[in-house]
Amino acid sequence: MLQQLRRASVLGGALLVACGPGPASDPGPGQAPTGPVLPLGHTALPSPEDNPLTPEGVALGRWLFYAPQLSSNGQVSCATCHVQARAFALDVPLATLGVSGRPLARHTPTLINLAWAGGLFWDGGAKNLESLSLAPLTHADEMGQADLQALMDRLAATPEAVRRFEAAFGPGGPSLSHLLRALAQFQRTLVSADSRYDRWRRGEPGAGLSTLERAGHDLVRERCAPCHGSELFTDQAFHNNGLDAVFGTGEQVTRGRGRVTLRAEDTGRYKTPTLRNVARSAPYMHDGRFPTLDAVLEHYRHGMVDSPTLDGAFRRAPAPPGVPLTDLEKTALLAFLDTLTDEAFLTSPDLGPPPGP
Repeated sequence: MLQQLRRASVLGGALLVACGPGPASDPGPGQAPTGPVLPLGHTALPSPEDNPLTPEGVALGRWLFYAPQLSSNGQVSCATCHVQARAFALDVPLATLGVSGRPLARHTPTLINLAWAGGLFWDGGAKNLESLSLAPLTHADEMGQADLQALMDRLAATPEAVRRFEAAFGPGGPSLSHLLRALAQFQRTLVSADSRYDRWRRGEPGAGLSTLERAGHDLVRERCAPCHGSELFTDQAFHNNGLDAVFGTGEQVTRGRGRVTLRAEDTGRYKTPTLRNVARSAPYMHDGRFPTLDAVLEHYRHGMVDSPTLDGAFRRAPAPPGVPLTDLEKTALLAFLDTLTDEAFLTSPDLGPPPGP
């Protein structure tokens, strides 16, 4: 019950902060605070001026996120590959759940704290949340919606869709612009900031980390800080972390960030994923090659390969590239990473499929 109250606090309080100031209320005994639960150091949930968060817009975005009618075969929704219990990722390396049944070129990324993110997708191919959904909507192997006008016509012929669009954006019925804005609004509310780690950092009564977990926390701040040092546990940047020595060329997806910028120095670089809920979002990396966190840490300890664009943080000449970790330090890191699991985020019905009309 307390977790559900906290989750409602995130959604309701975040909308309050985003849409305008309001009075704070003191919780009664045993009740969760009514203000938004945001990552430490963040006092508001940002949204652009041309797409402010509204309860109706978020509700429409949530309905669209779980709506299979957005796909060409009427069977694939955003949630098909972005599963809440997996931190809105998927538990296979490369999804085959799209309309074509063919494996995708990259692993399904988590959707966590995107309100503060820029350069979305593994290579930063989308600049903002308003443009993010256009790619999976039209991709032949994902939702396969080659004719977007046909999609909008189909929604316009659906009374529930018309009702929801007009509640969010006023008369006029469904439009592609409003569809993309609504999905962006919902995804901005996917805030994860109520893990055991967060409660410890906020000094809440009864919250605490073990000695081993605190040691793992210190290691993250010391050894992983170049990429995961903030309270969002991502620097929102792109790095080559020694996965491969050979990459694609031109606009091939295996070129990483270089596919978007066409700059040689960006070849092999991928977006830093957040560590939040990382214990529940296996497999890992842009292609899902590592099935466990233990395998990820072993890569950093002993498996990194050199290449011209390898991030300088991993160079240890004359030693091979990597992150020095003893067995005990690896155990401590694994223990700490588990404290970043936010059960309310992963289970709250407020982020799951909406109730019927």
